[in-house]
Amino acid sequence: MIKLWSLLAVAASLSTPLEAATPGRMAVPDAQPGSVALSADVKSLGPLLLQAARDGDAVKVRQLLSQGAEVDVQDGQGNTPLLLATAANHIEVARSLLLQGASPNRKNQMQDSAYLLAGAQGRLEIVRMTLSYGADLKSTNRYVGTALIPACERGHVETALALIKAGVDVNHVNRLGWTCLVEAVVLSDGGPRHQAIIKAVIEAGADLNLPDKDGVTALAHARQRGQKAVAQLLQAAGAR
Repeated sequence: MIKLWSLLAVAASLSTPLEAATPGRMAVPDAQPGSVALSADVKSLGPLLLQAARDGDAVKVRQLLSQGAEVDVQDGQGNTPLLLATAANHIEVARSLLLQGASPNRKNQMQDSAYLLAGAQGRLEIVRMTLSYGADLKSTNRYVGTALIPACERGHVETALALIKAGVDVNHVNRLGWTCLVEAVVLSDGGPRHQAIIKAVIEAGADLNLPDKDGVTALAHARQRGQKAVAQLLQAAGAR
C-alpha cells in the first residue's frame, strides 16, 4: 500500500507544469503551426487590398483589413488603397479604410494624397470624410497648390464651399503665381459655376487685388477674357 502511494506521488510530480513549479514565471505558449509564415501571409494581403480598393469591393476590403492587411500599403507608384478608392470615387471603400486608420495625407509619387485628389476631382463625400479624419489643410500638390485651387479652377462648387468652410487659405499662391481666385478666372469660361465659386471666395475674404506673378489681377484677367459677369462681381466687391 505504501509503495502504491509513493508511485502516485511521483506520477503527480512529473505531470506538474514547469511554470507552476517556478514562481513568477509566465507560461510560454507552444509555437503554432505556420506562425513563422504569418508575417509573409499578411504581407501578401497588400496587393489584394490595393486591387479590392481599386475595384470598389468594400466587403473584400473589410475582410482583408480584418485579416491584418496594412491599411496604407502602397503600390509601385506610391498609391495607397485610399488614394485608389478616391480616384474611382468608391465612397464605401474610402469610409472603411478611414475607419481603420488610413491616412488622408499620405502622398503618391505625383504628390497627390487622397484629400488633395478628392478636392481636385470634386469628390465631395470623400473630401468631407478626409476632413473629418485629419486632412492637412495646408498640404499642397505638385504645383504647390492647396486642394481648393483646382477645385475652384474645375468648377466644383460644393467641394470648393466645403474646403472654404473648413478653413483652407483662400489667398494661398501656387508655384504658377495664382490664387484660387485667379485660377478660377484664368482657367475657366466664367460661367455660372465659376461665378458661384468666385462669389464664395469673395465672401470668404479673399484679397481681390492679389496679382499673379506677372502683376495681373483677377479683374484684369476677367476683362481680358470677356468674362463680363465675373468682372461685375469683382468690381462690385471692390476689386481693381
